[in-house]
Amino acid sequence: MLGKILKIEDKLIRVENLKKISLIDIIGYYVIFENRKKLVGEIIFVDEAEFHIALIGEIRNNTFIPGTENFPSINSVCRMIYKEELEYIIGSQDILLPDNLLFGRSTIYDGFNISVKLNDLFSSHFAVVGNTGGGKSCGVARIIQNLFADNKKNPVNSHIILFDAYGEYISSLTNIHNHTDINVKILSSNYTEGNNVEPIRIPPYLLDADDLAILLNVDDATLIPTLEKTLTYVYIFKGNDEICNKYKSDIVAKGLLDMLSSGKPAQQIRDQALAFLSKFNTKDINLETIISQPGYNRTIRQCFNIDAQGKLAAMELLSDHLKKFSEVQIDQISVTPSVYTLDDLYYALEFALVSEGSMLNANIFEKMNKLKTSLHSIINSNLKDFFEFDENVGRSEYVKRLFLTPTNELVQLIDVDFNGIDDRFAKILIKILSKIFYKFSTSNPDRGGYPINIIIEEAHRYVQMDNDIHIIGYNIFDRIAKEGRKYGLLLGLITQRISELSTNALSQCSNFIVFRMFYPEDIQMVASISSNISMNNIEKVKSLRPGCALLFGNAFKIPLITQFDLPNPMPKSTDVNIVEKWYINS
Repeated sequence: MLGKILKIEDKLIRVENLKKISLIDIIGYYVIFENRKKLVGEIIFVDEAEFHIALIGEIRNNTFIPGTENFPSINSVCRMIYKEELEYIIGSQDILLPDNLLFGRSTIYDGFNISVKLNDLFSSHFAVVGNTGGGKSCGVARIIQNLFADNKKNPVNSHIILFDAYGEYISSLTNIHNHTDINVKILSSNYTEGNNVEPIRIPPYLLDADDLAILLNVDDATLIPTLEKTLTYVYIFKGNDEICNKYKSDIVAKGLLDMLSSGKPAQQIRDQALAFLSKFNTKDINLETIISQPGYNRTIRQCFNIDAQGKLAAMELLSDHLKKFSEVQIDQISVTPSVYTLDDLYYALEFALVSEGSMLNANIFEKMNKLKTSLHSIINSNLKDFFEFDENVGRSEYVKRLFLTPTNELVQLIDVDFNGIDDRFAKILIKILSKIFYKFSTSNPDRGGYPINIIIEEAHRYVQMDNDIHIIGYNIFDRIAKEGRKYGLLLGLITQRISELSTNALSQCSNFIVFRMFYPEDIQMVASISSNISMNNIEKVKSLRPGCALLFGNAFKIPLITQFDLPNPMPKSTDVNIVEKWYINS
């Protein structure tokens, strides 16, 4: 027994220090007020005269329930918590249980583990936050290593994909695939044959108009219909049947008719039309196409000859010929989806721009030409490699093949290494891949039957309140955060600047692992996340030593501080050893 209760002030209980305990180390220990109920308190202050104890919950039927509206009676016994009671709060000490995941060690109770139930952590969205050097990378690497520990049953049907901004986690995953039936796959832009790394490849034909808008950095929502038309055209123009060729001729004919009726000087119309037909032509409409008339024939090229009065002498003849092509409706065309390349897409985009009348309106042309310019720059750079995909696979097959080895063994963990990829383009790839996972999960007939955990390192770079909501109507990470959980698509966000994250995505996170933080706006953000976080806990965040983290959320009964073990092997995230580098061989 510690001593008798001296006073009860709201949730603060003042207890006599009967044994004159003055050790500061006792702060943070849990006590039990036992009478008819078992109320749990935390020691927050001690001196030679008394303890100050904050009520944090109660134990009912061998279960800890955080929060309480009850108070101890003045005659309640106040004692230190027993070991079995402590497990109700900080987690089972049996880390070999299949559904029990070791997190770290208690910083208060020596020799005690802090663990969580797998479902409580990985079936909800979570965030790992903290300033550089606080231990985020090591902490995450340790959690993953504990998940695939040697001494317990491994999750052979897990589907975890880690978007690794610097490729720093690869080294920490090297021992995991040594476990029976466990495989790790590395996807990287730094792909070389034979080094057990596969290239990042996305089938362009899995992209929809929203994905193209992100890929081409569209900043005007009015361009979305043009992209939708492009995706229709790319399949039409991949077809070689007569009706597809006829529809293409219709588009060319419409473009030429628009030029002929523009009212511009004849020479300007001729020059524009000749340039147009040099680029856009079909077997039925090209510069050498013959137009027959009673008594003589002439080519379309000849129809653009200018007479002595400076006019196009054959304008009416050419117009009548072109009007014959405006007959095919797009809903008459039946096409079978097939493989196409970015080059095919570019060709279709050009025809889409023609059909939008961009050739005659300078403002429309300038706006729409940005699409061509963006796509052209990708095609003519090494970024095109990410979309080189020759096989015809559906979205479901593509996702499931990602989680297979070349010999068709299950892959439980994928590290996507974005080291060396421009930040802007890495963001695009992450969004597109996340969208593919979202559409796969939401269309899966077995709802939640193929859970996927997306973990994003440096999330403040990618999961932002950006312009997507104004262009395509949504942010894919916000959508996953709001809707993904019920379909088995879960987010894990790792960041050093929580205040730069999308607040919509952050608000859907159920669990938080907070390492040392200094920035006032970030600390304020953490303080506002949960009503269960006291200012005392917030103050602790500022002085946490490296590798220590504040844990709170649905997976934790109350906010806890844990010390993570160092991962083995380590990620490549440690600070450079300046002394070693400066004085080597000196």
